[in-house]
Amino acid sequence: MALPRNHLLLKLLAVAAVFFAALATFVLVNRATSSAPSTAYSSDDNPAALASAPTDTQIRAYQALVRAHPKDSRGYDVLAGAYLQKVRETGDSSYYTRAGAVLATALRLNSRDPAAVTEMGVLALARHDFRGGLAYGDEAHRLAPYVVKPLGVIVDAQIELGRYAEAGRTLTFMANAQPNLASYARVSYWRELHGDLPGAIRAMQLAVSAGGQAPENVAYVQTLLGNLDFTTGHLGAARYAYRDALARFPGYVPASAGLAGVEAAHGQFPAAIRRYRDAVTRLPLPQYVVSLGETELAAGRRAAAHRDLALVGAEEKLLQANGVNTDVDLALFEASHGSPVKAVALARRAWAEAPSVRSADALGWALTRAGRPAAGLRFAHRALALGSRDPMFLFHAGLSAQAAGRASEARADLARSLALNPRFSPLYGPQALRALRQVAGRRPQVAG
Repeated sequence: MALPRNHLLLKLLAVAAVFFAALATFVLVNRATSSAPSTAYSSDDNPAALASAPTDTQIRAYQALVRAHPKDSRGYDVLAGAYLQKVRETGDSSYYTRAGAVLATALRLNSRDPAAVTEMGVLALARHDFRGGLAYGDEAHRLAPYVVKPLGVIVDAQIELGRYAEAGRTLTFMANAQPNLASYARVSYWRELHGDLPGAIRAMQLAVSAGGQAPENVAYVQTLLGNLDFTTGHLGAARYAYRDALARFPGYVPASAGLAGVEAAHGQFPAAIRRYRDAVTRLPLPQYVVSLGETELAAGRRAAAHRDLALVGAEEKLLQANGVNTDVDLALFEASHGSPVKAVALARRAWAEAPSVRSADALGWALTRAGRPAAGLRFAHRALALGSRDPMFLFHAGLSAQAAGRASEARADLARSLALNPRFSPLYGPQALRALRQVAGRRPQVAG
């Protein structure tokens, strides 16, 4: 099982509810910068008191709050944050539209509300509008230079825009200013991008230990820790991490999908398929449908796989209807399971908008699948330029090199894709091994 292809989207949202932990600071900032009269909240409708309540409870309370104080932007700020948290828990992207509407109201009431500007940045990132996210993050930082959360928006945008040197400086400042779940999770991802998987695991362990207001957020970083354990071939540790996440937040779909990946890696396809199907039923996101379909393909259930994979297009359209840019994820899907020509067009657009290692990988794979492996290999090199050890990046690069007649390079990339966890995907792991045997001219010895 490779890491979900939109795992950055989820990481970007992983700290959305951490906003509530810093709410008191934002309230002070709003009061200091407001150009409109501020209404004092009573002890009964104080947003900070609801920080650890279930999300539906928060939404109802914050909706009542804005009805009681319709001229105070702060109620709209926290309601938007609750809507963004709801997306994480349900996969219902219509909450993005709701969040955008209430944030627009907040900014009409107070254009200098740094919390509203910050949440607009979070929303832009969730929709993969990285340039917009950076603009909002910069503006929020200007309005409230002593508040840390805008730095998270800035660094996430810089990473997705391929501005890695700037992102490193921003992240260092953020982590030093506030070492918490939000900053540790970003440090982990930064290290993962640069191939430092042991360092990424240590940082994610710190994120888990730091905790957060919402149980789901802690369960999420616990799941990300399980994903890192899986990538490094520590399947027992991955299983433990996923089960720990489920203990923290029962029924948590990302952790359940992680367990399905462990089952698939052990060849337990019926159990993995049942668990993936349950995940799709409860949280219908494209990455779970793709994982289900690819596991069915690996198990030889081609008819079922094709039926399930046909759902991806419909789900992507729902995301697009709510403002989410899905070009990278859809390009990868089309390259592997649909139209490579369409994949190239989508990936080129993604690269033009955000030239990151993710969009480079998508464009390289699309070009290779469209019969242009030499061009694809050039983008595969860009995808690996930071030193990534992502097995899917390496698998794509290896097949591009093989198709381009670069046997030595193909051997190196394919061997690296299998080195940490030869069962990184029930579908692509065996393909990588077969390709490695072809370019090696003999049976390779792969650990595991």
